[in-house]
Amino acid sequence: MIFLAASSAPDPLIPDAVELIIGAIAFLIVFGLLGKILMPRITKTLAERTDAIEGGLHRAEEAQAEANRTLEEYREQLAEARHEASRLREEAKEQGIAIKAELRAEGEAERQRIVDAAHAQLEADRQQALTSLRAEVGALAVELAGRIVGESLEDEARQRRTVDRFLAELEEQSGSTTGARATS
Repeated sequence: MIFLAASSAPDPLIPDAVELIIGAIAFLIVFGLLGKILMPRITKTLAERTDAIEGGLHRAEEAQAEANRTLEEYREQLAEARHEASRLREEAKEQGIAIKAELRAEGEAERQRIVDAAHAQLEADRQQALTSLRAEVGALAVELAGRIVGESLEDEARQRRTVDRFLAELEEQSGSTTGARATS
């Protein structure tokens, strides 16, 4: 019985010939449409994506090369800047030494000017003291001579001659005393 029931019912695994032909025709139509319409679009899209990816890679390589060139230029500029900074430091050091020497020379000149001014002031003070001393010694000599001689030496010309004679004698005595000391 099972065998009889099996022979009268169609087998679900084996398709009907009409369905098989219609399915094959539909498949060929869909395959043809896909091949003619959709496949070029897919190919075009894939080509565009490939170009975009390859272009992106190419642009990335170019950007990397440009970045490397820029980095190398930066390194060169940095080396030049360091060299320039070193040169400027050396130049500043030399200028500092020159300024020190110039200030030292100016200080020495100023010191010499002050010393010369002090010597001139001392000489002026000595001359003033000598003049003042001569006047005083002269007045004392006139007064003393007037007392010794017993007459008035009020006449100015006479006073001057007497004072000059007295000072000349005094200088001669002090010169001979200095000479005697030098020979001793």
